[in-house]
Amino acid sequence: MRSASEYLDGLKDDRHVYVDGRRVEDVADHPAFAGVVRTVAELYDVASSESCMQYDHPEHGRINAAYLQPRDGDDLRRRRAAVTRWAEVSNGFVGRSPDHVGSFYAGFASAPEIFDQHRPGTGANVQRHYAEMVREDLYVTYTIIPPQNAANRPGATPDGNVSQVAVVDERDDGIVVRGAQMLGTGTAVADRLFVSCIKPLRPGEEDLAISFAIPVATPGLKLFCRRPYAVGQPSAFDYPLSSRFDEPDSMAVFDDVLVPWEDVFVLRSIDAVRDQFHRTSAHVLGNTQAQTRLSVKLKFLLGVAVSVCETNGLMTLPPVQDKLGELASLVSIVEGMVLAGESSAEADEFGVYRPGRRFLYGVMGLQSEIYPRVLHILRELSGAGVIGTASSFRDLVSEETADDMVRFLAESSDDLERRTKLFKLAWDAIGSEFAGRHHQYEMFYAGAPFIARGYAQRNYGFDEPKALAQRFLDTYALPREAAGSVS
Repeated sequence: MRSASEYLDGLKDDRHVYVDGRRVEDVADHPAFAGVVRTVAELYDVASSESCMQYDHPEHGRINAAYLQPRDGDDLRRRRAAVTRWAEVSNGFVGRSPDHVGSFYAGFASAPEIFDQHRPGTGANVQRHYAEMVREDLYVTYTIIPPQNAANRPGATPDGNVSQVAVVDERDDGIVVRGAQMLGTGTAVADRLFVSCIKPLRPGEEDLAISFAIPVATPGLKLFCRRPYAVGQPSAFDYPLSSRFDEPDSMAVFDDVLVPWEDVFVLRSIDAVRDQFHRTSAHVLGNTQAQTRLSVKLKFLLGVAVSVCETNGLMTLPPVQDKLGELASLVSIVEGMVLAGESSAEADEFGVYRPGRRFLYGVMGLQSEIYPRVLHILRELSGAGVIGTASSFRDLVSEETADDMVRFLAESSDDLERRTKLFKLAWDAIGSEFAGRHHQYEMFYAGAPFIARGYAQRNYGFDEPKALAQRFLDTYALPREAAGSVS
């Protein structure tokens, strides 16, 4: 299995990543990416050294268990244990770790016939990419959302310019694509990029109906990153989350990029773009990974809340106990729905054990409400402590300020360090720019909230609740006696 050093070596290529108007020469060394690169490297070290992350595959050898195509309940449990362990490295704050798109690939490759139905030979492309990912332990990310202006200018405009990424030519050696796609979370520090469109497409948009995967260093691919939150922070002590887990989001621009035929999954098929996600197990497996990660993240935030209350001596106050009880309830919902999905799993037509969609999509439909509510409660419990603290670690070590810090903010120098460390962590989770990004990210993780609730509506299965209601309705009828009588 891949080591941290092998991952780092893989980043030394000719990728075109831009921050603040300039191309980044070395993403592993640049302050915008160095922290998350070290975290991803740690993921690979954990996977290669801990047995819970490993699985002996009959065809591919020893692989990361998070990439399993689950064939029974035991496989699902192995997969959850591996996903959980990786999430614990970042406390769930690295949302697009390699196991996310890796889970989609597992679903794609389990049903190559779905791809072949629309274009013969593409099923083999999908299976080869999955095999390369698990054998080489590749970090694959995706861009599957159109740029926001694409809603007004879908496809090619009369002058040949393209907003959303689209195929503009077919050649003997592959297809040529042009345009842009979002959101590219983690792509700047990944190995490969999967490109498609999860937004429903309409007849006439066949040029947008594509799926392919290419190396991040492919000529013509440019990544324009949002402003990084790790740059300029005084220390990991002051910004422990921002400095380590700020995975870059980027717009991917394709400037007449050549995609070899062997890397094409879907070409000009609206049905195939939809089917790759929903007829295969890809969408279910990928989102199960995401909810498992979210469960770890919420447990971590609950732990921060309890630590803040203990530090401030608030644990015996009934209002505080009430808020902690609500937090515990919210965290339990996500964890319980992940386990419920696992326990209700069934094999699909391709032999893949899919977690129960009723529970998976049910909790996804609440994600945009649960995460903001958890942050709000943590804010209430933290109070002014996250603001009325040292400006940076330097206040604690400077001869000019240290004595006053201890005198007015703590009981001892050790207590000051512990309190400041905790409150800085709480602030980085609820109030920093990094925290704001995660608030937005979890609210719109599955698209706009109404889209996530749409998944819940379509996948619950209303026959059972309707039958319950009808069974009770059938126990009584319209009275046939004269008006005024009571039976």
